[in-house]
Amino acid sequence: MADHAGEHEKHVSAAESLIDKITDKFHGSGSSSSDSDDDGDLKSKASAMKAKIYRLFGREKPVHKVLGGGKHLVALLMSTADIFLWRDKKVTGGVLGLATAIWVLFELLEYHLLTLVCHILILGLAVVFLWSNASTFINKSPPKIPEVVLPQDVVLGVASALRTEINSLFALLRVAASGRDLKKFLAVIAGLWTVSMLGSCFNSLTLFYICFVLLHTVPVLYEKYEDQVDAFAEKAEAEFKKQYAVFDAKVLSKIPKGPLKDKKFA
Repeated sequence: MADHAGEHEKHVSAAESLIDKITDKFHGSGSSSSDSDDDGDLKSKASAMKAKIYRLFGREKPVHKVLGGGKHLVALLMSTADIFLWRDKKVTGGVLGLATAIWVLFELLEYHLLTLVCHILILGLAVVFLWSNASTFINKSPPKIPEVVLPQDVVLGVASALRTEINSLFALLRVAASGRDLKKFLAVIAGLWTVSMLGSCFNSLTLFYICFVLLHTVPVLYEKYEDQVDAFAEKAEAEFKKQYAVFDAKVLSKIPKGPLKDKKFA
């Protein structure tokens, strides 16, 4: 395992050194035809070296871009990747603290959502109302109440993204139920069974909070130990494919596939 991880890190360092050479070539002063040929050779070598590097789930982009780097949130004006990868520790800590406070209120203190919202609104309205009326007596300007309007493009964007994900889920369920892909069928069944087991152990709020905490811890740990995790995942995937090939030859290949044909639904 250590030798495998060492070879993996050697591939990564070799690819990075080739990329550095390409960068030096582009920033150099020479512009002859021989330099351009060398640049082409270096590019091809770097591409070949990158192709040999195994990345988890076959990703080709950095973790920051995979998590949505560059797509800004409306409220925090930060990308989701910046929050998940702790680029700003204060913002990420604040998000985790807020989620923890909500979980404590609803789960441990058994507060109800409607009651909490009403109490917050009552307190806020009372403070602003008293401040507005008392401003004339204390010679201070009244509070400026901002006009909150939900942008139409944000609502349409969220609805469109949600629609795409739901359609993808329906397509996956249809393919799994068609009987043509036993591997995908077993994967869907295993995933649903895992979710059902988790649902029996935790309620929805606790399960959501656990997933929220994992989103803010697993990506940053993976980015820190990326090479070691990828090396281990490559070895695990090779072993899984080996065992699955044996299982497929002895069991799955003998199961008749369903005759369902592709149909387009309106």
